[in-house]
Formats: sequence, C-alpha cells, structure tokens
Amino acid sequence: MLAGLLLIAIVCLAVAQPALAEWHGRAIDLMGTRVSVELWHEDEATGSALVERVLDEYRRIDAAMSTYREDSEISRVNREAAVGAVGVGAELLDLIQASLELSRASGGAFDISYESVGYLYDFRARRRPDADAIAQAIGAVDYAQILVDDSAGTVRFGRPGMRINLGGIAKGHAVEQGARILREAGIEHALLNAGGDSRVIGDRRGQPWIIGIRHPRLENEVVTRLALADEAISTSGDYERFFEEDGRRYHHILNPATGEPTETLLSATVIGADAALTDGLATAVFVLGAEAGLALIERYPGYEAIVVEPRGRLRYSSGLVAPD
Repeated sequence: MLAGLLLIAIVCLAVAQPALAEWHGRAIDLMGTRVSVELWHEDEATGSALVERVLDEYRRIDAAMSTYREDSEISRVNREAAVGAVGVGAELLDLIQASLELSRASGGAFDISYESVGYLYDFRARRRPDADAIAQAIGAVDYAQILVDDSAGTVRFGRPGMRINLGGIAKGHAVEQGARILREAGIEHALLNAGGDSRVIGDRRGQPWIIGIRHPRLENEVVTRLALADEAISTSGDYERFFEEDGRRYHHILNPATGEPTETLLSATVIGADAALTDGLATAVFVLGAEAGLALIERYPGYEAIVVEPRGRLRYSSGLVAPD
C-alpha cells in the first residue's frame, strides 16, 4: 500500500542534467526508491551543504521507519507491540496518529496494519501468499486495534500477528521534513522528491515547476502535466513494484479488506499543502476507487486529485479543470 509512485517529469532537473552554478542537487537510492533534492542558492558551498542536510534527513527517517531494517524503531514495534505497550519517539507516535486519523476518514481504505498481510509478499522474488495464508493473516488487519497512549508515548497492538508499515505516509513525511529544513535556512526555490512524493518550495525562479503524472502503462510517457508552486504532490499506482502471473498484475498497494492487490484504478494523484497527507490520501483514493476516492478528497479543503481509471480515462476533483 505504499504510497510513492509518481514519475517526476521536470524541465531541466538539476540532479538529472547539467545545471547552472546556482542550482545545487543530488539524487541517491534510499527507501526502496530514488530520492533527490534540488535547490537554488547563490553560494556553492552553502547550497551543497544544504543538499546534504536534506539527504541526511531522508536517511534518518529511513533508519527509523523502514520495516526492512531490523534495528529500526518500527521493526521494534512490530516485534514487541503484540506482547505489551512499546515506548516510541514523538515523531513515530505522531505519524501513527496521523495514519489512524486517515484510516477513520477513509473507512479503513488507508490502514497501516495492512502489513500483517503485506509482509507475505515479495515482489522482487515474484512471491505472493496463497488464499489460505491470506485468510490466516487478514484477521490482524484492523487499524482500530493499533492502541496509542499519547500521555505515555506508547503503542500496543490489540491482536496477535499484527504488523504496521508506514510506507504510505513516511516518504511524504520525509520530503516535508526536508522542506522544513530548507525553509528555515531561507531557501525560496527547491524541489524535494522521494519516489512518488514531491514537495516544491516556491517556483523555479519565475517559472512554475512542471510535474508530469506518469502514464501507468507506457514507460517514459505522461498522462498530463501540472504547473506547481509551493505545493506537494503524491501518486500511488500499480506500476512500480509488481509482477504478472496468469494474466493478473500483483502489485504492492493492497486492499486492507482483502489482503490482495487493489484493482480499482491504475493511479491516483493528490495535490495539496502537506506531503505526508498527499501521500496518505493518494493511497486511500487508489484503494477506494474513483467515486469514493474523489468524494474523500472533497472533504479536504485545498487538496485536489486526478485518477486514472482501468480503461485509461482521467477524472478530476472539483477544484481542477481538465485540459482541452
């Protein structure tokens, strides 16, 4: 259910092409994807140092939130929280609380406890659980059984076998935290990206940032482009981590109700002020499908969505106008 699957189509992206001296950027592999930062600063040493600060922030969040790291904070929660309350840091506690709020708003379409089934999939190895394995694990998927005690700073699971995964919100959180670092340093023009989640600060020196939404089926093509300034954008789609078997596509965005890949849309993109929320909403919309997903977006003022339906049709939330 991980969110983070947007193909960035950005004109003159510094980390991908030669840049002017005043643009500073770098991209690295992290969080199971490609992450990057590009910013404008007149001083080369200061600009380069700020790029590294953002990348270090990405690394810090990955170290705490990755379920692939045995020493991460979330892995410790997954090992211990079904036995008793586990003390966690404020950042993880806040992300879990934000996830639970979105779970309630989406009727469970966004549910970080999907990992109770999700860990059984291995998309690189083309491995999926059979129906019996899903039936045995699906009972542990229930966000209402993630029990948070704010005053004690603890998390406890109400069911055995429960696991959580913040992949649907953590990358958005990472770029939002990186943007905070840059704003505090006085940066007025920047682009931060982690897989399908991006955050832009200001514009691109007098021009908007041009972001392309990847075509779900045609590599290196986009279905539409958006001109953005001071906004976040996130896309969830079925095309990044998947394999095909017997004519069916098995991808990583699972429906928490079934424990199987969601088949309602090809992709869902959400634009708004906060990247952690656009990240989570993109996943929720993808699981809900066009009608219910766009209805959910209408309840979030300042947030808009574009969805690609299975036959390729694009649909827009009420605040967006489809191009001619």
